[in-house]
Amino acid sequence: MKPTSLLLLACCFLLTGSVLLAQKAYPTMGKIIYEDAAFEKLLPKSSKIEVLASGFEWSEGPVWNKEGGYLLFSDVPKNTVYKWEEKSGLSVFLKPSGYTGLGEYSDEPGSNGLFIDSKGRLISSEHGDRRISAMSLTLGGKITLSDNYEGKRLNSPNDVVQHKTNGSYYFTDPPYGLAKKQDDPSREVKQFGVYRISPEGKTTLQIGDLSRPNGLAFSTDGKLLYVAQSDPEKAIWMSYPVDNDGNIGKGKLLYDATAMVKAGSAGLPDGFKVDQNGNIWSSGPGGLLVITPAGKLLGRIEMGELTSNCAWGNDGTVLYLTVDGYLCRIKTNTKGAGW
Repeated sequence: MKPTSLLLLACCFLLTGSVLLAQKAYPTMGKIIYEDAAFEKLLPKSSKIEVLASGFEWSEGPVWNKEGGYLLFSDVPKNTVYKWEEKSGLSVFLKPSGYTGLGEYSDEPGSNGLFIDSKGRLISSEHGDRRISAMSLTLGGKITLSDNYEGKRLNSPNDVVQHKTNGSYYFTDPPYGLAKKQDDPSREVKQFGVYRISPEGKTTLQIGDLSRPNGLAFSTDGKLLYVAQSDPEKAIWMSYPVDNDGNIGKGKLLYDATAMVKAGSAGLPDGFKVDQNGNIWSSGPGGLLVITPAGKLLGRIEMGELTSNCAWGNDGTVLYLTVDGYLCRIKTNTKGAGW
């Protein structure tokens, strides 16, 4: 064979190898349920839910780092934040992630919801240290943004977001990270609240009448704050107006999934994200629900496992899901809000 032919053959092998690498096959799980014809525009019927990694105790709080091109997510019981990227797969990013004390704390001591703020810092809802923290992704070292309300320790911050205009952080504070949950003797605040951290660093109670506030996100224009409640007796999503000063007004019911819970669908309203059209992609009974801004259910992604949260990634069209012991993803025909 001529040298030129050998070179051409080698190039073909290299090209084929690159294509195979780019088309790495992952196992799949779950199924898509179309409640409304409009859902097919968001998720074609050929869509597949890929399983990227497994073996976690309870995966949660995914967030995509646009600068680095990788995903971070929590394993709450393992007190660990993991990193996943296409080329190198899974690695430990941060441990401990939410509890830095001595001995055992609870069955969920680690970080939960994660968020990358306008300064490029990793914002963590920390169960064990009972705070909202900020950490540089390049230099390390954490600072506390909030660990108390009126001098009383928080319960176990669960999820956190930042308003794109007023710069405030908003977070939920249910009892899930406490050793004895709502009956824990170390509780200092009576309510399971939704709080705001102002740009000046002051923590104020914004919503105090929810039994189990959990995930939260803003509407595409930032004028509404959505809050999920993970109470099996009242499994709902609420909508609250945000005024020009960043304070939260009186809420109204957006969607009620209590009947689904009562009918036997496993899971509760938990973490969620919003797409560019304002649709809410939320964990809930049966897996992940997609709800319009008007409160209409478009469809569901039934995972067969408890689903905790999701996050947009890559070019904004890929939705990553934390599903009990799994990390999954699905390609969509939409994009995350503000991508």
